Amino acid sequence: MQSILTINGGSSSIKFALYQVGDPLKRRLYGKIDRIGLSGTNLTFNDPAGNQQDSHSIAASDHRSAANVLIDWLVEQDGFASVRALGHRVVHGMQHIQPELVTQDLLDELHRIRPYDPEHLPREIELIEAFRQRHPKLPQVACFDTAFHRTMPRVAKLLPIPRRFDVKGVQRYGFHGLSYAYLMEELARVAGAKAAQGRVILAHLGNGASLAAVRGGKSIDTSMGFTPTAGLPMSTRSGDLDPGLAPYLARTEQITTKQFYEMINHESGLLGVSEISSDMRDLLDRETQDVRAAEAVALFCYQVKKWIGAFAAALGGLDTLVFSAGIGENCPSIRARICDGLDFLGIELNEARNAENAAVISTDASRATVHVIRTDEELMIARSVCRILGPGAVNKHD
Repeated sequence: MQSILTINGGSSSIKFALYQVGDPLKRRLYGKIDRIGLSGTNLTFNDPAGNQQDSHSIAASDHRSAANVLIDWLVEQDGFASVRALGHRVVHGMQHIQPELVTQDLLDELHRIRPYDPEHLPREIELIEAFRQRHPKLPQVACFDTAFHRTMPRVAKLLPIPRRFDVKGVQRYGFHGLSYAYLMEELARVAGAKAAQGRVILAHLGNGASLAAVRGGKSIDTSMGFTPTAGLPMSTRSGDLDPGLAPYLARTEQITTKQFYEMINHESGLLGVSEISSDMRDLLDRETQDVRAAEAVALFCYQVKKWIGAFAAALGGLDTLVFSAGIGENCPSIRARICDGLDFLGIELNEARNAENAAVISTDASRATVHVIRTDEELMIARSVCRILGPGAVNKHD
């Protein structure tokens, strides 16, 4: 029995999952290490086959030490001996258009492009290198979050700044690509190839939030840009801002570049506007008592609605809208507020279906179909590993 291990490294967490190779792939074990570098770091896991789940504290000051703790723990698990390949989510891939086998050349390139994503890339490199050092014969595959959007037309990638920066790779890349690739495969499965080839807007609304416009199965635009900070207001990220704000705050508040970066990535969005919480659930609980919570929720819904309208214009209309990720999958009231007033795009929600988080939440008469699809980046990584290495390569590795 062969298995694939997937690693999804975030800024302070590592999600992992073990998939049994087959058609379909079957998840056997999954879990995460969270609060890396902070107090209260925990390793939590769930083993459905063995009917086990547990959580225990660990010491991990950075992703490399967390990776070594995870490797030590995985080696003790029954399923680790069956692992034949490993897949990583790598947030930034520059011009890479598909997953790739990790080589020294690729690692060297990832080291070179670390300045493009200082929040994620250094940690993801540490994870790859830790597994490479401990298990050098284990094939590793890098799955790039930016790859899905490399099909965007030139006009959607260009930034309106001096052209010399474009030559250096300063352009719009877009992110959440693994989620979007999975959603498109699922859309084709549940709604058919015709729907997946139509005019589709994908709304990945979680702690990080973005939208993508897809036509003919390919991304033509997305809300995130050169970095994942752009686009929608998110849990703690600001989304789009007037560029003049940075020098203004530098003059009036003496805010440094580093402080501005910290503010727009970790102190803004829902948290910054509400001054209460970065979690949409907390804000929905408080919005009738606290105007700050109400304004944060209203701003989020308003901005998502605006982006849907903009992308419908880019697509020349709308056939399908897909909600996904934590907020998109689980917050009926947010979906309803976003869709309210979008009847001119052919969107008409069924209140009962929406309240139940049904797979299709639009009415039968709605010209545009609205889906709720649970995303699964880890499964997409596992599928990508199988496609890159092929079942024969996975099975033959010792």
